[in-house]
Amino acid sequence: MLVNHACPSCSSAGMSVFYEVEGVPAHSVLLLNTREEALNYPRGNIALGFCQTCGFISNVAFDPALNEYSAKYEATQAFSPTFNAFHRNLAIRLIERYNLHGKDLIEIGCGQGEFLTLLCELGDNRGVGFDPAYRPNGGLTQGQIKFVSDFYSERYINDASDFVCCKMTLEHIQPTADFVSTVRRSIGERLKTTVFFQVPNATYVLRDVAFWDVYYEHCSYFSAGSLARLFRKCGFDVLDLWTDYDDQYLMIEARPGGGRGSPPLEQENDREALARDVASFVENCQRKLDDWQSRLRQIRSEGRRAVIWGGGSKGVSFLTTLNIRDEIEYVIDVNPHKHGTYMAGTGQQIVAPAFLKEYQPDVVIVMNPVYCNEIQQDLDRMGITAQLWPV
Repeated sequence: MLVNHACPSCSSAGMSVFYEVEGVPAHSVLLLNTREEALNYPRGNIALGFCQTCGFISNVAFDPALNEYSAKYEATQAFSPTFNAFHRNLAIRLIERYNLHGKDLIEIGCGQGEFLTLLCELGDNRGVGFDPAYRPNGGLTQGQIKFVSDFYSERYINDASDFVCCKMTLEHIQPTADFVSTVRRSIGERLKTTVFFQVPNATYVLRDVAFWDVYYEHCSYFSAGSLARLFRKCGFDVLDLWTDYDDQYLMIEARPGGGRGSPPLEQENDREALARDVASFVENCQRKLDDWQSRLRQIRSEGRRAVIWGGGSKGVSFLTTLNIRDEIEYVIDVNPHKHGTYMAGTGQQIVAPAFLKEYQPDVVIVMNPVYCNEIQQDLDRMGITAQLWPV
């Protein structure tokens, strides 16, 4: 199926739609305080289009008017020891690689500022973080760090910086080339400025047929090649491309240039493989959906209890795509800010891990396999013998 949409990354006409889901919550991690509010939260449609020219994937049905990035947005992963270890190691890597000591840093989409704080404290740097969902007085170190509760845009284009960081934000932006071009203009002639972006790895999502990793906020999906091609088009030279966190995260490191000042990396030559991955996703997705529906029906028919571990976007997508309501009553999350709130679209209450001591589930469905060891340790400490089912 072809649609009359130009690719937001390379401007080529016509993107082929390969995956559609109707009526999904427009947000997955807003704090919704009643079940009624969660069930009635505004919805939108997903229609993933694939650009054969550059490999970019976009939700061509995306409507930015449904966005609600505010202080109600709660996406921090900082309550997980597994994630914190990854975050700290990433900060140390960047500080050492780019000699970030006594430098001026910008983070676009800083959330509650955990990563920017690490970069500034470990490297004695000065930082400015931009995010409309930032909550002042969040308890983070201030000192040489300034937080701006706003989107990064042309109005901040003159803020000088030695290092620009943007983690898990570009996937929320549909006009990707416009945004990356804004970042390039903001750097101006400071050609030694390093830029670091982190996004979800679309290749991982496609090959794992991870339908739970497709949700409304994420309107843009990148492979290594499509990300590098975007940055080169927008006037950057690509220094490195790599993945981390069990290949779930894709990273790019770049510097201002003409886009041709650095030779293509091996990872950039992925267009044919990406087309095959899209075809494989299409071929296997319904089978994966059917398998999970069958497993959940079996749990219900046997009178067993199952819970979801992970009250974020993956959990919302898993539940709404499979249309699960009564089969699962509760969702577990280690983030205390989420406790007592409800899952958008399906209305399950989010509760603390300690709740399981009373509830005693038979199955815990883990929304991110990278946390299985951490979760198993928590269950063992509470004396819970439930099976772990990673997605």
